[in-house]
Amino acid sequence: MSSPVAKALWGHYKRHPFQILLVWLGLTLGIALLVGVMAVNQQAKESYQQGEQLFANPFPYRIRNSQTGLKVPQGFYIQMRRAGLKTCMPIEQHRIVTDQARDFEIIGIDPIAMFPLVKGHTTVQDQSQLMDIMKPPYPIMIGTQLANYIGVQEGDKLTLDSGRKIGPLHIVSDDRVGGPRMIADMALIRELQPSAGFSTVVCGEMSPKALAKLKQILPPGLTLERHQSEKLEPLTEAFHLNLFAMGMLSFVIGLFIFYQAMSLSLTQRQPLVGLLRQAGVSGFQLAGALIIELIVWIILGLIGGNLLGLLLAQQLLPSVAATLNDLYSANVNMSIDWHWTWGLASVAIAVFGSLLACGWPMLRLINTPPARLATHMALVRITGREFALQALFSCVFIGAAFAVYQLPHGQLAGFVLIAFILIASGLMMPFLLWQLFQGLGRVFKDARLRWFFSDAAASLSYRGVAAMAFMLALASNIGMETMVGSFRTTTETWLNQRLAADIYVRPPTNVAPRMSEWLAEQPEVDQVWWQWRKETQTDAGTLQAMSVGTSKGEKKALSIKVVEPNYWEKLHTERAVMVSESLALKNGWHPGDIIDLPAPMLKKWLITGVYYDYGNPYGQVLISQPTWQALWPKNGQVGLAIHMNDNTDSVDLMARMGERFRLQPERISNNANLLNQAMRVFDRTFIVTETLGKLTLFIAVCGLFVATIAGEVSRQRQFALLRCMGMTGRELAALGGGQLLVIGLLSALMALPLGLVLAQLLIDVVLKYSFGWTMPISFFPSQYLMSLGSALFVLLCAGAWPVWRLVKRSAILSLREAF
Repeated sequence: MSSPVAKALWGHYKRHPFQILLVWLGLTLGIALLVGVMAVNQQAKESYQQGEQLFANPFPYRIRNSQTGLKVPQGFYIQMRRAGLKTCMPIEQHRIVTDQARDFEIIGIDPIAMFPLVKGHTTVQDQSQLMDIMKPPYPIMIGTQLANYIGVQEGDKLTLDSGRKIGPLHIVSDDRVGGPRMIADMALIRELQPSAGFSTVVCGEMSPKALAKLKQILPPGLTLERHQSEKLEPLTEAFHLNLFAMGMLSFVIGLFIFYQAMSLSLTQRQPLVGLLRQAGVSGFQLAGALIIELIVWIILGLIGGNLLGLLLAQQLLPSVAATLNDLYSANVNMSIDWHWTWGLASVAIAVFGSLLACGWPMLRLINTPPARLATHMALVRITGREFALQALFSCVFIGAAFAVYQLPHGQLAGFVLIAFILIASGLMMPFLLWQLFQGLGRVFKDARLRWFFSDAAASLSYRGVAAMAFMLALASNIGMETMVGSFRTTTETWLNQRLAADIYVRPPTNVAPRMSEWLAEQPEVDQVWWQWRKETQTDAGTLQAMSVGTSKGEKKALSIKVVEPNYWEKLHTERAVMVSESLALKNGWHPGDIIDLPAPMLKKWLITGVYYDYGNPYGQVLISQPTWQALWPKNGQVGLAIHMNDNTDSVDLMARMGERFRLQPERISNNANLLNQAMRVFDRTFIVTETLGKLTLFIAVCGLFVATIAGEVSRQRQFALLRCMGMTGRELAALGGGQLLVIGLLSALMALPLGLVLAQLLIDVVLKYSFGWTMPISFFPSQYLMSLGSALFVLLCAGAWPVWRLVKRSAILSLREAF
């Protein structure tokens, strides 16, 4: 009996083939996005553990200057070689900007020093290619993934923004040159950026004796670091958590589509199940056939989801690697392979999600009395009761969200709050649409309009959950657009305020006084601001102290959040500091508090104000110049901010200053270059978030599209009867597309305020407690109209297409096939 029962139940998909696509689409795409994000996160964290890696050789140790921008002296590297430390090699990092305004990092290496380290681990061809980069015109080695990402081929050259061409490019496997970086001979880097010393010296594994010798000869000012993971994982935790949250949201949207498809499939089989039950088929036999069907769908979803997830990770990883490299100098390998851990996690999540999505529809189908299953309009009546039950659950989640909001705020609480609000909104939406359409169907006097809205209410039985997923995806997309846009607007405004000077210089400490005197003599220079800074390690992390002068311009360049009265005078006349927003939030400090700071600052400092700081990964305190000189006399990293007179060009002054004081190019930059570089890094940082948001919306639109097609095809009999009764093809197409357009418009009207609320929560809770930043929210009507308009256009096509296909055929033939 089991085989005929299974054949009868599974034969449903022969009559409704579109539902095969819908079921597979929801589960597969949801799993794919989640697996893709998990794979990207795991690959990044494994790269942190490996540290620097060149030609498949890990270099877990790195030596760098403790002052940002300063180099490791070449003399020290020679001393290391003479001391027998042969597993170390120098690298020089240089960032280039192409003619297409895309910036990349080139790593300069010494092939002679590297050859012994890779010999025996690489082929003869690899070793030959490594030595070839020493020959002019200095080829550049680039990994396969990065080459595909930027669209270059073997032998191509890169054109810089200056017009110079460098290359040719040699494309090699990712296990040899991984990450978002290119490799070239040190000589090419010296041509592009003349300087002395090295950015970093990386070292392979060393014996305890060799490590002790290295620490013994390490001069002051240089630091030896072991593994990037200790530093990078805490810094990037919020970034990876946000990525995972986006992946989970995408999976939930896909799960809604899967639930919609399975629920529609099961409810459409209600008459068949009623007949089977009346013929003597037991509930156990029905449950067995349906469970086997669900297992098959899970297996197909897992296979397709993991394959698509791996492909998605390959596409997302270059953007993530570039972002992590820009923000945290992390070298993330862009070659990725399937890993059993996130494969196993996808199995657990898919099984749990599928049981959650299909458990109630299956129980409802099996436990409903056979006589009710076969009654006319049972589907519609059951749907109305389910929507009312969903609305009750929505009220529970609203209460839970209110309770969470009363708890102490934090990153986890923020994500839980957002999840509760999204779930509550999604559960409530079908009930509101149902009640609205039922009410409009009773209000209008015109028969066609009454039938239009009554039929729209009935169509929610197969459109309701898909519309819910569409609304949630649209709200999430609007929320992310608003958050990212607000963040960008605020950051650009903040940078324009902080970058008040025309030229910024970071000279050596002993050169700064002479440079300041020389600048004062230049007629095109209006004023010069001094700024000292120093990092101090504390139990709570790195604390950066920074000095500020007394000029009105320096006061104006500070983005104030909240201050005490006469804060500027108190800062320069009392034992007082100002603190960055992130540090104040982390420690619960407010203006007027008395705080203790690490040595040599010690105890009893008055906080006169809190200022915005979006560009500093550390907590920061601001003190006056006299206080700085008393604490650290002429010690720390010094910077000079040069203000030019009106209508004067800074390029000539930068050239003369660099030549006179022999400044390295990275020590001097103008306002425009700093702003452009910062905004390029910002825009690339949110490429991944924007991509995931668009993919989530794509899943929802596809789900509603296919759900509508499946539902409209199942109503061929109804449309055929209407056509035989005299309705024209245009009227039928307007009916099919119009109902979906109304549902889409109402979903968009609900999604817009929900998306804005979501953006506000992302800014006030998640962003605040992830990074310590707050900002005003900005609105972008043109972007909202673009997102809503494109989604609604797709939905209109989805509603009109199956009807139009039906209209093109003979009315009698369509009616005959429908019966």
